[in-house]
Amino acid sequence: MSSPFSLSARALNLKPSSTVAVTSRALELKRAGVDVISMSVGEPDFDTPPHIKAAAIRAIESGKTKYTPVSGIPELREAVSAKFRRENGLDYAPDAVTVTSGGKQALFNAFFALLNPGEEVLIPAPYWVSYPEMVALTGAFPVAVPTHAANGFQLDPQALEARVTPMTRMIVLNTPGNPTGAVFPPDVLKAVAEIALRHNLMIVTDEMYEHLVYDAQQVSIGTFAPEHTLTINGASKAYAMTGWRIGYAGGPKAVIAAMNALQSQSTSNASSVSQYAALAALEGYEETKQFVDMALKAYRQRRDRIVEGLNALGLKTPTPQGAFYVMADTTRIHPDELEATRIILDDARVAVVPGTDFAAPGQVRLSYATSMENIEEVLKRLGELLQKRA
Repeated sequence: MSSPFSLSARALNLKPSSTVAVTSRALELKRAGVDVISMSVGEPDFDTPPHIKAAAIRAIESGKTKYTPVSGIPELREAVSAKFRRENGLDYAPDAVTVTSGGKQALFNAFFALLNPGEEVLIPAPYWVSYPEMVALTGAFPVAVPTHAANGFQLDPQALEARVTPMTRMIVLNTPGNPTGAVFPPDVLKAVAEIALRHNLMIVTDEMYEHLVYDAQQVSIGTFAPEHTLTINGASKAYAMTGWRIGYAGGPKAVIAAMNALQSQSTSNASSVSQYAALAALEGYEETKQFVDMALKAYRQRRDRIVEGLNALGLKTPTPQGAFYVMADTTRIHPDELEATRIILDDARVAVVPGTDFAAPGQVRLSYATSMENIEEVLKRLGELLQKRA
């Protein structure tokens, strides 16, 4: 049935995700009783720590279920401010902090607060799929800065600066990165900060995976250019709180105020109960750290096994320094990553994410936020698939 209403150009110009067909096919197979192992989900497989859940229950029982300030409850903003100072060396006062419904909303608010139509945003690629789409929604233009598997997807500051034009307004960083797991070292971040200062650019840095770092030093770029940096983080990845939807940002007060104004006309405050849970995560530092350390140890073991196993199969896979993803070269299965993804799903019964929307041709992303048993079974199935296609 046709609709009498036309859709906006903004909605029509949104690029459909290349993963939708794969996801739909995986669900069809599962409904048909096929044993599909998903390596596509970007969330911890651990449960939220007990002390955080207990704080949420207390909040419910004590009636803390009303509206809060748009920017978040004062106690949480103070805890975020203390966290930035303690863990990142960033001096963001509580009124330079805002709390959002997940890190994605913080990014969305930031882009709409800072970008004008026609401006350009530099984004290292492979990148998280939502960055360029969010930028495009503002009328600005995402500009990819390629990185390469050969050096672990490290960013070349000279390649970044070579793409600066009079229309460049912003640099978006994600370190540790999704999908690559790359961690940009301090000297690279310092060089990027100097580029931002030279060209009067804003840096939006997504540090959601900052606690999931293995063989590198995690540094916040805001320490090098505080007045030019908006730092975004949240509770989802490190604290296994994806469904609680708590993100936060710290930066120049004028930018935070603009983000709050946008949020006041969209979602208003983040969930009150989730805010109290996040407060417990930040204030219960020792308990939370024990959980993070446990998860990090498990992720490291899984990372080492999946990287070793994929490379042994001839699927070239750099060792990520952070997060919980690997990028595997699947051209041995098929030159096109979408077709390789389909073959892996249909023939090996493993769901992975094609690199298409990450700007990573010939590669797929696998999440190792799953059990070691699943990883071993995935490697077995991929080995059998490759033997059949030999």
